[in-house]
Amino acid sequence: MTTFDVPMIDCDIHPFATEDFPLAPHIPEDFRQAVAQGQASAPGHGYSNPFGVNRRDMPPIDAKVWAKEHLDKHGIIYGVLQPPGLSIGLTQNIDVGCAMARAWNDWQIENWLEVDRRYLGSICVNMNDPVQAAAEVRRVGTHPQMVQVVVTGESTHLYGYRSYYPVYEACAELGLAFAMHPGSEGSRTPVTPVGMPSSYFEWHSMIPLTFMAHCASFICEGVFEKFPGLKVLLVEGGFGWLPHLMWRMDKDFKSLRSTTPWLKRLPSEYVIDHIRVTTQPIEETETSEQLIQLFGMMHAEKTLCFASDFPHWDFDNPRRVFPPRMDRELKERIFYRNAAETYGLEIAEERSLESEVGR
Repeated sequence: MTTFDVPMIDCDIHPFATEDFPLAPHIPEDFRQAVAQGQASAPGHGYSNPFGVNRRDMPPIDAKVWAKEHLDKHGIIYGVLQPPGLSIGLTQNIDVGCAMARAWNDWQIENWLEVDRRYLGSICVNMNDPVQAAAEVRRVGTHPQMVQVVVTGESTHLYGYRSYYPVYEACAELGLAFAMHPGSEGSRTPVTPVGMPSSYFEWHSMIPLTFMAHCASFICEGVFEKFPGLKVLLVEGGFGWLPHLMWRMDKDFKSLRSTTPWLKRLPSEYVIDHIRVTTQPIEETETSEQLIQLFGMMHAEKTLCFASDFPHWDFDNPRRVFPPRMDRELKERIFYRNAAETYGLEIAEERSLESEVGR
């Protein structure tokens, strides 16, 4: 058994369907012909990493292999899956999109959650039909390893819109977080407010713009007043932008609060209580002291959760991601407790957690 100084929850692991673990058997029978005809297709953003999105040393895509090569290797006690179905909201045919969400959820349960209890699932939904999406959340949301609903950052509307309330109501009812993950930005509208980037490099650097917009929407539209127990996790969009947005919204709120009379507190207070961001891809400051200062500015002891983005090209090794002189209590909050509280996982005594690590 390997001993680590703090336990970890990895909030961003990317499984894929393969020939050995195919998606097709899980597609509802009534929609298999539609899928075969290509009706499950979705628009693309037109950018690609010239070197591929996965690490060249990626182990075979298998739940048991990844448990050994990633969870065991790094002392990760829980790994949250971000399946490809998170982007099915871009599917043009709404009913086919809802059927594909069901397929990805059933595929995830059979091929990952049932293989190792340390894997935690993300419920895929089609946000273009919030009523069906809420029904899907209730269908699989009682599974003990399902901890969140996941969607892509590219969307028809900002996620604070009231039309999405049925989904948040289902999340609140079942104690699930609502997560957003990038990858499809620019598929329907430009990834920036003023036009399309020219390269994958430029596109990838602009992803935080989407996160900022959705974060402001959740707060300004009063989602957290309507659903006071809801937690929103913004995965793989960085975090350096969060202090800026908190400060700017607080400043404007002092003069413009009459435009959002339903808000009872400063926007930054809603962020600290309800918004969570992940470490990957970490903004690498010039000095470790600057990174620690940034953590203080964003209240990282409440808002920041660890994510590795395994097995992608910009994977963050949990043993090298933070400064060595980082406060142990803060490290524990980021590596474990913030995510455990967000997902409603039992906060066990540290000694019992250590007994799980390295299994």
